[in-house]
Amino acid sequence: MRVEVVTLFPELVRTALEFGILGRALERQLLEVGTEDPRAHTSDAHRTVDDRPYGGGPGMVLKPEPMLAAIAAAASRLPAGAPRILLSAQGERFDQALAAELARQPGFVLVAGRYEGVDERVLVAGIDREISIGDYVLSGGEIPALAVIDAVARLLPGVLGDERSNVEESFTAGLLDWPHYTRPETFAGLAVPPVLASGHHADIRRWRLKEAVGRTWLRRPDLIVRHGLTREASALLEEFLAERQVSRAAATEGDGHE
Repeated sequence: MRVEVVTLFPELVRTALEFGILGRALERQLLEVGTEDPRAHTSDAHRTVDDRPYGGGPGMVLKPEPMLAAIAAAASRLPAGAPRILLSAQGERFDQALAAELARQPGFVLVAGRYEGVDERVLVAGIDREISIGDYVLSGGEIPALAVIDAVARLLPGVLGDERSNVEESFTAGLLDWPHYTRPETFAGLAVPPVLASGHHADIRRWRLKEAVGRTWLRRPDLIVRHGLTREASALLEEFLAERQVSRAAATEGDGHE
């Protein structure tokens, strides 16, 4: 897969990609990431990429000419039809399902905005979709772009050392992850649950599912509302809540959920 990032700060993106799983994926050529700086598509001595907004107001707006030229240059290095994506607070919410959708693409362009945003004509002429990583404001789109690259790269064959990691991680089945433990068996008076050391794989799988569905109900019930539960998961949720003497209604009411 190849990803192109249109950014005013290409070194920020390239430096962040040097570490961990992404760094190894790049070294093994499982992933390629290029950058395109809109400043390279300016014609004035100051390499101007922004200007004051029409209608007044604070901040500056990224100009259409250098942005569209940079997007076109980035897209030219990808297969025809590769999606051009703007990281934007106005975009659809990025989640694991969208990461999986992008992982099936041969490549895509990520456009990192800055300042007050980009000229609307950039969206009309050069963007296929907008993506948001959350309901908050950042200084630019580079961090969201890196988050998207990281989430997508983990789904590419061969990137993770153990492919089961993708199957068992949070959100893959619409649930949060279960608790994890390692040595020592007892630390600060807290012991590893005996079932995890029992060697009984069916019991371990059942415990993990119960903890995952229980944790999801208590912390992110919206995921269960959205994705639903299997019959087994629903029964384990009742068991989880009964062990804590909490009903489903009380669990959601106590957290302020409907």
